[in-house]
Amino acid sequence: MRTLRLEQLNRDVSRLCLGTMVFTRAPRELTFDMLDLFVASGGNLLDTAEVYGSEPAIADWLEARDNRESIVILDKACHELEDITVEGIRRGIATNLERIRSDYIDIWMLHRDDPTKPVEVVVETANEEIDAGRIRAYGGSNWSTQRLQETNEYAEARGLVGMIGSSEHLSLATPNEERWSGVRWIAADDLEWRESSGFPLFPWSSQAGGFFTGRFRPDDHSDAEMVRIYYSDDNFARLARAEELAGERGASSIQIALAYVLAQSFPTFPLIGPASMPELEVCIEAEKIDLSEAETQWLAMRTDTRS
Repeated sequence: MRTLRLEQLNRDVSRLCLGTMVFTRAPRELTFDMLDLFVASGGNLLDTAEVYGSEPAIADWLEARDNRESIVILDKACHELEDITVEGIRRGIATNLERIRSDYIDIWMLHRDDPTKPVEVVVETANEEIDAGRIRAYGGSNWSTQRLQETNEYAEARGLVGMIGSSEHLSLATPNEERWSGVRWIAADDLEWRESSGFPLFPWSSQAGGFFTGRFRPDDHSDAEMVRIYYSDDNFARLARAEELAGERGASSIQIALAYVLAQSFPTFPLIGPASMPELEVCIEAEKIDLSEAETQWLAMRTDTRS
C-alpha cells in the first residue's frame, strides 16, 4: 500500500485509513483478522472516536500484537458542541487515552465544530497537549474551510502548531443533504482551497455508504436513507461512468469510486469501513488503481470526455 509523508508526525502514513466503527459489535476474531490483513497489506492508519465505542477493541489488538509504535491512531472526541472548551478538550483526550490504553494519540481531532467558539481555545489547548506528549498532532472533523483557515492562521501568527488536516465527507457521489446533524462535505469551493493549499483530508464515507456497489437503482427506493442522501440524476450518471470505467479496468465500480478519492490533487487518506474480510480486500485492491486527471474529471461529471 502506498504512503504519504506527514511532516508533523515525521513519518509515512498509509493512503487508506481503516475505519473501526464496525469493531464495536464485531467478534474479536474478525476484528483481529481485519486489522492483521490491513497491516500485512501495508496499512498503518486507524480511525476511531469516543462515540464509536471501538477503542477497546483496537487496544486489545495493539496489546496482543505489541505494535503500538508502528500504528497511527486517529482518534476523536468533543462530539457535543458544549465540550469544545479547554476543559472539554482535555477531558476528551484523557478519555480517548484511557480507552485506547496508550499514553499518546498520533492524530487527535475534534469531532464537530462550534463556529461561535474562538479558535484560540482549540489551538492553545491542543498545543499544550502536544507539549505534554499526550497527542502528536491535531485537526478538526466536520469543520468549514473558513474555520480551518482561521485556525491555522492563528497558530502561524503565534508560532504555534496548526492543524495537520481535517475529516469531512468526500466521495464520487455528492450528497443531497447532511447525513447526520452537524456534518460537512467537501463542496466545489472547498476543493479549490484544498488544491491550492495542499491541506490534507481524511474523508469519511469515502465510498458513499455503498452507493457504488451496484445494489442501488433509480427505481429502487427500498433504502430510504440512501434515497435521501445520494439519489440524484447526477449521482446515477456518476455511477454509470464508474461502471463503464470499471469494466475496462477489470475492477468494480466501488473500487473506481475509492480510486477517485485517492486521485485528488491534494493529500487524501480515505476512511474505509469494511464489515467483512472480502470487503476489506476489495478496498486494498482499489488502492492500487491509478486514475488520470482526465478520468477523475470525467467521473465527477466535470467533463464529457476522458481524453
